Amino acid sequence: MNQDHSRHEAAPADQESAPAQPRRRSRGKAPTIYDVAKLAGVAPSTVSRAFARPGRVSYETAERIREAADELGYRARTISRNADGRTGSQMIALVVTDISNPAFFDLIRGAEEAAAEAGYTLLLANSQESDRREREALERVLPLVDGVLLTSSRMSDSAVRMTAKQKPTIIMNRAVSGVVSVVTDNPTGTRRAVEHLAAQGCKDITYVAGPEASWADGMRWRAVREAGVEQHLRIHRIGPASPTVAGGRAAALAWAENRTPAVICYNDLVAMGFVRTVHELGLSVPDDVAVIGYDNIMSLSFLSPSMSTIAAPMHAVGSTAAKNLVAMIKGALPTSNRPLVLPTKLVVRQSSDIKGRFRAPSAVG
Repeated sequence: MNQDHSRHEAAPADQESAPAQPRRRSRGKAPTIYDVAKLAGVAPSTVSRAFARPGRVSYETAERIREAADELGYRARTISRNADGRTGSQMIALVVTDISNPAFFDLIRGAEEAAAEAGYTLLLANSQESDRREREALERVLPLVDGVLLTSSRMSDSAVRMTAKQKPTIIMNRAVSGVVSVVTDNPTGTRRAVEHLAAQGCKDITYVAGPEASWADGMRWRAVREAGVEQHLRIHRIGPASPTVAGGRAAALAWAENRTPAVICYNDLVAMGFVRTVHELGLSVPDDVAVIGYDNIMSLSFLSPSMSTIAAPMHAVGSTAAKNLVAMIKGALPTSNRPLVLPTKLVVRQSSDIKGRFRAPSAVG
């Protein structure tokens, strides 16, 4: 597969008047976009559009521009020729909400491996839980990439759909009507957690909520409430909390004012902050409160107590999304309007094992 990722730079003002025969430029003078336009018989703006947004230019015109650029030795970072004759950058944008969250490590690795296998390079952007930063990042990278992977996007549904209209797009950890999505089975995993706590005698459970803009948080909260009704439990809610260790600390302080014997946290970072603060308050986990997180990030089994969690196959999420995006870039159409759902499972460790604190870890459903 031949790839060409060299740089596309705007021409300085003194290069705007190109010689009549650009192939005869003096030695050492770099070819410009105007030289390419003259040789291809198109306007400079058409050349720029072909480099930045290949889909906005007909195949024949893009091919003529590519041949002119090759002949002149002009190289643009955003144009290349694939094995199937299509033009593109061979790059994919991956936007994550918080690159410091270990939950995304496996997802990024899975997406990168799948993209590399298909001959694509990932451009990674971090939105820092901000819809504004996410939009700004996309505005910068959209002209440079062939497709977009959004992870737990905080943008509005309409903004996500607008992105999908501009470039092939797949969203992970969220479902948006009209956009291809890959999600984990939040309801089933959450239900297993509630059932596990109920089976040990818990009658009151608190859910520590995540960001208000989180689709996954809404799914988990709904599942906690529904499972609570089925198990005849009293369900409480704290939050929204920041999806961080600091957010867990704030939630623990709020919980201490109205204690319940069990808590399910939005993610593992919140659960870690919650447990640490409970210990600082002179209480014990799981004796005073059973705690369950979400994501199964690295090192949970080495904590004291080891952390129970709802495990999501994040590597598979990233890999599946990247493979499907590459297929879309090459012209494939979605076969279903429904999200692709990957399974979750409850991993029981010491933090929620009320009856036997040091019993060996087990996996449930």
